[in-house]
Amino acid sequence: MRWQTTVRRARTADVGAISALVNGFAAEDVMLPRTPEQVALALDDYVVATDAHGRVLACGALREYSPSLAELVSLAVAREAHGRGLGRLIVAGVERLAVARGFASVFAHTLTPSFFEAVGYTAVDRELYPEKCARPHTTCLRRTLSAAAESAFAAAA
Repeated sequence: MRWQTTVRRARTADVGAISALVNGFAAEDVMLPRTPEQVALALDDYVVATDAHGRVLACGALREYSPSLAELVSLAVAREAHGRGLGRLIVAGVERLAVARGFASVFAHTLTPSFFEAVGYTAVDRELYPEKCARPHTTCLRRTLSAAAESAFAAAA
């Protein structure tokens, strides 16, 4: 069965659902929490995947790290939607946003490096990102972006 999914930029009505989705995983210590206020302040940085009823099933956000480098943060997929490729779609959507904003690369810190490696990221030394060194249990991965991010989004959809 094919699921009807829409990947789009987040809207004000999504704030509560994004925060709840992220905080469900944050409660398990697998990601950092986000208050509804934090999500609302960064709403333009979020990409969501919704079902046919508009319910948020997955999200991810782009955070500027430097003028040419951004971090992919708050990547979460609702447990009942695992295995549908929504994580890949969100990564591709966030990368499209990064390309549109002129970033040359995106990096992520994660407890699941195999997922990011499967979508084209390469492990790098966490010392490249001094603020992230306090999280020794995560793996840092990076991807150089180009117009290929556009085609990756098309392929993931």
